[in-house]
Amino acid sequence: MVRLTIDKYLDRRGITRYELAKRTEVKFQTIDRYYKNRVVRYDSYILDRICSALECNLSDILEYTKDGENLPSAPSTEED
Repeated sequence: MVRLTIDKYLDRRGITRYELAKRTEVKFQTIDRYYKNRVVRYDSYILDRICSALECNLSDILEYTKDGENLPSAPSTEED
């Protein structure tokens, strides 16, 4: 699963979504969807603008985990 981590990146640096929208010249609504990880298909142009504006690498704002990793495990049904 690919997950955006722009929210964490911006929070650590004290940058608002509004400021990022201004720096990238991308609509606030689009930045907001990326921030909230509500994007299904990532636009390489948008990702490029974000990385350029933040002077970061793609790996700084995206993370990959295998499906099911880092998910809470289901409660055990076994009885002792």
